[in-house]
Amino acid sequence: MDMKTVLQDKDLNQLVYNALSFGTAVMLGAFVYFLTQMNSVAKQYRTGVAVSAVVVGIAGYHYYRIWQGWSIGEMNEGYRYADWLITVPLLVIELLIVLGVTADRRKALLKTLVPATVLMIGLGYPGEVATSDGTKWTFWILAMIPFAYILFTMFGELKAAGSRETGEIASSIGNAAKILLVTWLVYPIGYLFPVIFPAGHQGAEAGRQLAYTVADITAKALYGIMILNIAKARSGDTR
Repeated sequence: MDMKTVLQDKDLNQLVYNALSFGTAVMLGAFVYFLTQMNSVAKQYRTGVAVSAVVVGIAGYHYYRIWQGWSIGEMNEGYRYADWLITVPLLVIELLIVLGVTADRRKALLKTLVPATVLMIGLGYPGEVATSDGTKWTFWILAMIPFAYILFTMFGELKAAGSRETGEIASSIGNAAKILLVTWLVYPIGYLFPVIFPAGHQGAEAGRQLAYTVADITAKALYGIMILNIAKARSGDTR
């Protein structure tokens, strides 16, 4: 489907429109919420909460632009990928801040994970906007290499941190690990909807937009709440 063409099915069109509107509202609402929670955690974890606020604030702006474009019959995937290019590295940073890893370990992880996120998103974009199934498959496979590395590494860090903790902290980390694994797997599936469905299938485009929106809300707003919970649990009486 031409990425500039809005869905002709009015029901599907309205469904995507409503989802994008909802995504915009959630991101901007989460932005305000995280700002109000800055002082609810110990000083060493406030940066992590601040990064969560930045992530959903940036996402809220881009979702507004996508929603606005959709309302006039346009779909610019550049906004979504620009959002991911900024926010995905920040998601990595906010997680490492609250996991309690050593400074040296955090620096080493950032040196590999941040470039991997940029590579993953940079490789994904050409396939996203391509009209050829072969091109989409090629860039999907290429993007899945850094994707698998990022997911495996982050999930491993979460599991390792969870094994070092007990009680509320361990529970919060475990919840974050589950959200990370389930949510991130939605992206490569949604990416392939235009390939899985016949060319020009209205449901493929609607399904892709809905999948990305649900995944973004979960990976940014809900994940940010999980990060906040970990920070609060770690803060204890040190605030």
